[in-house]
Amino acid sequence: MKIKETLNLGKTPFKMRAGLPNKEPQLQAVWAENHVYEARQKLNEGKPTFVLHDGPPFANGNIHMGHALNKITKDIIVRAKSMSGFRAPYVPGWDTHGLPIEQQLAKKGVRRKEMSMVDYRELCRQFAMKEIDKQRADFKRLGVMGDWDHPYITLQPEFEAAEIRVFGKMAENGYIYHGLKPVYWSWSSESTLAEAEVEYHDVKSPSIYVAFQVVDGKDLLTSDTSFIIWTTTPWTIPANLGIAVNPRFEYAQVQVADHKYVVAAEMLPSVAEALGWTDYTVLKTFPGTALDRMTAQHPLYDRTSLVMEADHVTLDAGTGLVHTAPGHGEDDYKVGVKYDLPVYSVVDEKGFMTKDAPGFEGVFYDDANRLVTKALTEKGALLKLDFFTHSYPHDWRTKKPVIYRATTQWFASVQSFRQQILDAIDTVTFFPDWGKTRLHNMIRDRGDWVISRQRAWGVPLPIFYAEDGTPIIEKATIDHVADLFGEFGSSVWFDREAKDLLPAGYTNEHSPHGQFTKETDIMDVWFDSGSSWAGVAQARPELTYPTDLYLEGSDQYRGWFNSSLITSVANNGIAPYKQVLSQGFTLDGEGRKMSKSLGNTIVPDTVEKQFGAEIIRLWVASVDSSSDMKVSLDTFAQTSETYRKIRNTLRFMLANTSDFTAADAVPVAALGSVDQYMLVRLNQVIATARKAYDAYDFATVVKAITTFLTTDLSAFYLDFAKDVVYIEGQASLPRRQMQTVMAQALLAIVELLTPILPHTAEEIWPLLHQDRNFAALAELPEAQTVPNAESLLTDWSAFMAFREKVQKALEVARDAKVIGKSLEAHVTVYADDATQALLKRLDANVMQLLIVSQFTVADLAAAPANAEVVDGLTLTVTHADGEVCQRCRMTTTTVGENPAFPTLCARCAAIVTANFPEAASEGLE
Repeated sequence: MKIKETLNLGKTPFKMRAGLPNKEPQLQAVWAENHVYEARQKLNEGKPTFVLHDGPPFANGNIHMGHALNKITKDIIVRAKSMSGFRAPYVPGWDTHGLPIEQQLAKKGVRRKEMSMVDYRELCRQFAMKEIDKQRADFKRLGVMGDWDHPYITLQPEFEAAEIRVFGKMAENGYIYHGLKPVYWSWSSESTLAEAEVEYHDVKSPSIYVAFQVVDGKDLLTSDTSFIIWTTTPWTIPANLGIAVNPRFEYAQVQVADHKYVVAAEMLPSVAEALGWTDYTVLKTFPGTALDRMTAQHPLYDRTSLVMEADHVTLDAGTGLVHTAPGHGEDDYKVGVKYDLPVYSVVDEKGFMTKDAPGFEGVFYDDANRLVTKALTEKGALLKLDFFTHSYPHDWRTKKPVIYRATTQWFASVQSFRQQILDAIDTVTFFPDWGKTRLHNMIRDRGDWVISRQRAWGVPLPIFYAEDGTPIIEKATIDHVADLFGEFGSSVWFDREAKDLLPAGYTNEHSPHGQFTKETDIMDVWFDSGSSWAGVAQARPELTYPTDLYLEGSDQYRGWFNSSLITSVANNGIAPYKQVLSQGFTLDGEGRKMSKSLGNTIVPDTVEKQFGAEIIRLWVASVDSSSDMKVSLDTFAQTSETYRKIRNTLRFMLANTSDFTAADAVPVAALGSVDQYMLVRLNQVIATARKAYDAYDFATVVKAITTFLTTDLSAFYLDFAKDVVYIEGQASLPRRQMQTVMAQALLAIVELLTPILPHTAEEIWPLLHQDRNFAALAELPEAQTVPNAESLLTDWSAFMAFREKVQKALEVARDAKVIGKSLEAHVTVYADDATQALLKRLDANVMQLLIVSQFTVADLAAAPANAEVVDGLTLTVTHADGEVCQRCRMTTTTVGENPAFPTLCARCAAIVTANFPEAASEGLE
């Protein structure tokens, strides 16, 4: 009989090499075949509900790493809640309307204006649905569990109908109006933009100082004086109708050679430096209020500009006098309304100057900068031209600069119920907590919402016009349109005449001849997704409103979090969510934004093929996602190493509990002290992980589990366990004690890891012989109280510090060639009373715990002169006496005591005799 045959070398089909890229799709197919998501929902019927409402990604292209971060985080939350006593349905969604799809069709050669609107919109719909199928496969490949067969899609008729009713309620409450005011205008898209559709990039702009000569100085200033303004948009000078001053500032009239100028007194030094004034005299100073309603000559045209008081004027830059063009700036517009100035715009929808800018008509606005500057020079009004680089708004889709341009649009009046929105924010919990301040400030400072767009692919504004141009926004007409959209989809708006979209027999006093027209603009896409609380959470019976959680990137404070909040408060007076969790962005390894042009993008598909989706999931759970995250293939290689350690530790416990059943379990009271300590640590990990899951702090979950697996188990408990589980008799008490702990730890850790590593958990699950067929149908473990937990923690923590000192001494002995392996060592500790008392209280085989062959405790007073002192512990390490046992590998003087087993120590001989009696006659080899 071979010695190896007398050892309990456990086996497991759970392989060391994971093979995740091939195994994961197989497991996902099994989940789908067995309807595991549906089974989880049925299992949780009647439990409290937790609804994470999915912010819809745009249906365009395969997913990127930001998508993976988002969807995996949601999946971890939903899985953890489902395993924690909650019914947690997850309905994924897609945002499908908007310019990107129109642009994709244009790239494919589709000419919108050469076909009917209905046919064009059908092509948009088909494109969106194909992209959804593509992304759905990508998300499912990440192991995300949800109702994939019944997602919500913003182009679905029932969703569009709900959106129309949200709009209708806002109109009924008086929050919708038609107005001419400056808005973000994208000449490259030929449409208005919402604040959430604007991003900022650095650009080089001209910077000019311009003199406006006084016309009416109110007996304070003479006509030989000029106001100096500073602007970075020379092209807006033709639209100038005024000059803004701050009533709280002091202004100065300055003599410079033969000229007199007015600037803010505090800005005088910087203006003088910029304009090269080396010698100037302050003639007088006066408050900004003294300038109110003075007039100045427009430098290019035969009209005057009005001086006005305005609080938006600052001393951060410029002259303290602000060029004002009400048709091309929000602050300009506000002060212009206050002073009854016309809203005057000089640029068309494509960015070209109009006839309202004589001398520049037909010139692209950016090119007009040079021509305007030249004209100002010829008029003697240009005091200085310079250039500087600054942050400027751009269209987030076309990446082209945007302008402020006055157009007639439909607006949602945020101002009308701003305080209600701010009050609703106070009812919400934010993760991180600074999100509350960020959203509060954005709502506090935002203007009214431009909800109309001049595009084709979107939900039409359900507005009719009477014969005299009066807009018709009535409950009856809106409800009827909503019903039509619910039945036929929103393209019915373009398929039918206005009269066929109105309720039967509808009349209106503003249309005596019964003639009506319809609005051609569509809704801002943020109104689409911003209505999802109504089209999804409120509409689906398995969901709830308000929802428990919205989770998206930090850019959504000005996007989806913002628009959803506005529409929900406008309709129902409440926030649509109880909690908001925001995440940072994924950057490349050098901290740069990922982009195709830089060639630094990492797509999930690449990582899945090389490492597996589990590695992406483990990375997501390990990082602090509240701020931006650097990620590279090296990142995933490192994460893969962490996964390997997790997997191998679980594999060791699986192999060494393969012959263990529940009937073999040892009661806690009958466990050894070290075994009980491990259970205390396990339950600490369970408690920490459960609390962290509730706080969406998955990095703490991962850290608690990996620390336990690597430090408590691999580096300690499982390290010395080999001398027990391999060596002792199969059914012996010491072995069953350790197997009891391993089995409990294995089950608990697998359950805790299921939300994060569902594929690995599912691979292990059949080997644990539990009642539930799938790990996804299990519950997270509850922390149990182990008797005497505090004293166990105190004593074993002290022992771990003791062990560390001994290990340092063993390392010194190894370096000095006194020993090779630790099992060749004889450690003698010269201990004080406290240390001796500790070792006695532990009631454990300290020699075995230290993985040495001989261990002696002596009084501190007996320490020889050559004893080492390691961090206060006095000890010696010598080579153990005796021979190496060929079975347990310990060095002992008892080898050969039993003549039947000349190569075994007395302990191993006794174990073999008791468990393999035939070995005595056959002998061992």
